Amino acid sequence: VQLQASGGGLVQAGGSLRLSCAASGLSFSRYTMGWFRQAPGKEREFVAAIAWTGSSIYYADSVKGRFTISRDSAKNTVYLQMNSLKPEDTAVYYCAADYGIVVDTTAEDYDYWGQGTLVTVSS
Repeated sequence: VQLQASGGGLVQAGGSLRLSCAASGLSFSRYTMGWFRQAPGKEREFVAAIAWTGSSIYYADSVKGRFTISRDSAKNTVYLQMNSLKPEDTAVYYCAADYGIVVDTTAEDYDYWGQGTLVTVSS
């Protein structure tokens, strides 16, 4: 199984980025997909998750209204559109896959992880 995250970079506050995570080696349509992030000196935290059907979506309160998670089963890819970025959004962003229909928000529940992509938001 491989999860390849991309799309990170340096952006000014108020700007936007779109992260992508391409999955291979698994039955993508059977997995809930999530995004987590880890800032320097902090623990990994939940950002967003989407059920395998796309019908259930959850967001952390800190990103609600600014970030949008989506998935494309034809491309085995999950996306995270990030708008109105703030310096506190600076972190390494990880995508993860969790087998099953329950949308988990806890990192320990996820089965596979990507390598992470760095997002830096300057003030």
